[in-house]
Amino acid sequence: METTLSATCSPERFSAGCPSRLLFEQVTDKWSMMVLTVLHSGPMRFNAIKRQLEGVTQKALTQCLRRLERNGLLTRTILPAAPIGVEYALTDLGRSLHRPFKELYVWMHRNLDEVDAARQRYDAEATTRA
Repeated sequence: METTLSATCSPERFSAGCPSRLLFEQVTDKWSMMVLTVLHSGPMRFNAIKRQLEGVTQKALTQCLRRLERNGLLTRTILPAAPIGVEYALTDLGRSLHRPFKELYVWMHRNLDEVDAARQRYDAEATTRA
């Protein structure tokens, strides 16, 4: 099987048949990176996570948490309190993503002005082309 994977998977080519492609999409989507970052500080209940992610809908957060749990990046624990609650926590695998996410976050902040200038140039050129 490894021969098949190495033939269809490489960091330079995102082949449709490569299993890492689906995982890449699910880990780096809009909400997943934020959820994993928020949970780095410790276990949280659903509404506490939702309060940290301005703009996320209940449906989008529920789907995101299920994907992350399915991929082994977080755990879901039912709390036997009244009322019954659910708590989410990172697994070791999920915690291992903190460093690359933090590096990406630092990169974004370091380059935000340059990206903003590029956007403005692009928008100005697009206006003159139209």
